[in-house]
Amino acid sequence: MTRRRRGRLAALAVALVAAAPAAANLEAQSVLSIRSSAFKRGGPIPTLFTCEGANVSPALAWTAPPQGTRSFALLVDDPDAPRGTFTHWTAWGIGPTVRGLGQGRAAPREGLNDAGRVGYLGPCPPPGDGPHRYRFKLHALDTVLKLPRGASKEAFKAALRGHVLAVAQLVGTYER
Repeated sequence: MTRRRRGRLAALAVALVAAAPAAANLEAQSVLSIRSSAFKRGGPIPTLFTCEGANVSPALAWTAPPQGTRSFALLVDDPDAPRGTFTHWTAWGIGPTVRGLGQGRAAPREGLNDAGRVGYLGPCPPPGDGPHRYRFKLHALDTVLKLPRGASKEAFKAALRGHVLAVAQLVGTYER
């Protein structure tokens, strides 16, 4: 190995060591998690929160977001639906200091679900289709989405592009 190459490698090593604390700090800041007092991660969603119950959203709570978060957005979907992923809820405009939504609580702004209604639509898989997974995905954003109430899921997903700082996911199951 030449002296010049050794010098470059040494300089690279010094740069990597100097950047390590900053990288570790960035990684620690980007951790975001979401949970519900209504059901355990990967566990069954109680009937109360489904089409067979009161069809209200479960209570959700989350941790502090990464630095630079200006708002949160929530997407709830069923990837096991017979005709492809079914969207149950799009919600946004949730302030950066908010750490959850109470049971049955609407978000400041909500879009159309795949049943064509605004707001939360609880799990409702076809009877006998086995357990479906319901993904509650919380997005920490570097902006506040400027979408009107009742926006389509396509408009919601397009508005998220390029603005997501972190995503946390909670999955529950339900079958009829």
